[in-house]
Amino acid sequence: MSIQGTAIVIAQDNVDTDVLYPGRFLSILDPAEMPQYLFEGLDPSLRDQLVGDTILVACENFGTGSSRENVPTAMKAAGIRCVLAKSFARIFHRNCINLGLPAIVCPAAVAAVQPGASVRIEPETGSVGVDGRVFQAQPLPQFMLELLAAGGLVPWIRQRLPELTG
Repeated sequence: MSIQGTAIVIAQDNVDTDVLYPGRFLSILDPAEMPQYLFEGLDPSLRDQLVGDTILVACENFGTGSSRENVPTAMKAAGIRCVLAKSFARIFHRNCINLGLPAIVCPAAVAAVQPGASVRIEPETGSVGVDGRVFQAQPLPQFMLELLAAGGLVPWIRQRLPELTG
């Protein structure tokens, strides 16, 4: 699975899920409606930079705060193909993977990314290309790759336990 896109950069540490998708919008459950509220508490102009195949690039401890599945759901619906960060809050990282949004840690690549950069990520090998320069991240474990390929945890379970979906 190769992931390619154009970088949007959030150049600050400890970005909280509460600003990525504020609480007043948590009652909106339709993924098609969620992107209009993404980044609302941080910088709404970031939504204008979404180009369809976007790689969101972030700094340290990205996704700290509340466990909001709305954030990765809204990101996927907005065309964000992957989140690349220096580090993630643990629960946010797992929410991304469980909802089918790749989340990759590679501090060196993040340091090299400029807004609008072309980014290519190979989750199986950990290769992260930024405008032709290649960096090495930790490859995702096989079970996470399977979750992503299935579209997330729930579809992965449905594929393995068809009697639960009937």
